[in-house]
Amino acid sequence: MSRRITRFETHDVRFPTSLSGDGTDAMNTECDYSSAYISIFTDGESPLVGHGMTFTIGRGNEIVCQAITVLAKKLIDRDPEDLFKSMGKTWDWLSSDPQLRWIGPEKGVIHIAAGAVNNALWDMFARARGKPLWKLVVDMTPEELVDATAFRYITDAITRDEAIALLKAKEAGKKERETTVKELGYPAYVTSAGWLGYSDEKVARLTKEAVAAGFNHFKMKVGVDIESDLRRGLIIRSIIDDPQHLPPGSKGRDPNSRELQGKNAGPTGAVLMIDANQVWDVPQAIEYVKKLERIKPWFIEEPTAPDDILGHAAIRKALKPHGIGVATGEHAHNRMVFKQLMQVDAIDVCQIDSCRLAGVSEVLSVLLMAAKFGVPVCPHAGGVGLCEYVIHLSLIDYIAVSGTMDRNVLEFVDHLHEHFLYPCSINSKGRYNVPSNPAEGYSIEMHKQSIAEYEWPNGSYWAKTKGSEL
Repeated sequence: MSRRITRFETHDVRFPTSLSGDGTDAMNTECDYSSAYISIFTDGESPLVGHGMTFTIGRGNEIVCQAITVLAKKLIDRDPEDLFKSMGKTWDWLSSDPQLRWIGPEKGVIHIAAGAVNNALWDMFARARGKPLWKLVVDMTPEELVDATAFRYITDAITRDEAIALLKAKEAGKKERETTVKELGYPAYVTSAGWLGYSDEKVARLTKEAVAAGFNHFKMKVGVDIESDLRRGLIIRSIIDDPQHLPPGSKGRDPNSRELQGKNAGPTGAVLMIDANQVWDVPQAIEYVKKLERIKPWFIEEPTAPDDILGHAAIRKALKPHGIGVATGEHAHNRMVFKQLMQVDAIDVCQIDSCRLAGVSEVLSVLLMAAKFGVPVCPHAGGVGLCEYVIHLSLIDYIAVSGTMDRNVLEFVDHLHEHFLYPCSINSKGRYNVPSNPAEGYSIEMHKQSIAEYEWPNGSYWAKTKGSEL
């Protein structure tokens, strides 16, 4: 059946999360979680639609929407089946406009806008095949998956032939891993209790709720005041290390188990991570984190500028004797940054972001490199829509690429899921459930009412508040 892409629409959707302190950290003190959202439509007797987005925290979201519009115009009158044949080539084509590339290249506003468009095409592709996005990808042959991947500039780290061999080595266990993760769920960690804008009482309450919900990995924000960070860290530690807060019937986990080795797990098997959101220079990061050794963090996330490769390597080397690792990736603007981080052993944990990278095709390149270098992938999520997205990416990594989820945990933040038709969910063991609806694609379709209410600046919520500047 022949179809053509005939139109698209974009929406600048912003949620007033700054009013509750959600998302606050040492760098980002005022966050209004926002979605630069696109829907792409075809003609035909059975028309297709694909939804995509990228994430911002408020002001500037309109600029991203403008960039999405410019890129999406390239899709008009294209046959989607031609684009689906090799999503890697489609990614290259979308990113190769010489004049648009000049304002990147492959970074910044134009790059995250390309991510929204690429994600929308993947959503359309999955819907056309009647599968959730993760299932579409894991059912691909190794050759098809590699053809769907953005490979330019990374062949000094992993070649196409190496990637195919890596994927073939994992093929035999794919069905078993798919069955396992459907039964158990994918491991998650919670950040919702650790925002800097929360009172000690709220931190304690939310931590107790998270433990009772089955979580055993927790993250808190740090970087403004060492005494405050130590106090909050000790509050969290006092709760997650105390068996009385565990769910009924739970004995916790063995802190000496293979899955928890090197994570500084406490007596109940609970793990604490800390996140500075880029606020420090390299020497400052080293000295600050050493002072937090008392709360036994597994890693420090984003200790310095996200594209300072050698800075991360220096921090990791300095903190290794203290048993504290380094994680980053939320703001790593393309696959080349991840390539270099891995090549110089700068990170212990790879934190892909579904929207900072330019869509699924570029994410696949990072998953393949991480598998080759043996770095666990623990994606950044939270925000709006990111949790819905990244469960698909972690499932692809586990089932088809790395073949393991022993040391992996996927971020979960309990904000704004109600605005999506296919929201992610967590089971009683603090793990993500596997998306299973064949109609959901990449799980990012937003309720029309949510768009009507929160579109900036004329949605009903913002009109009611007189469109006050965010």
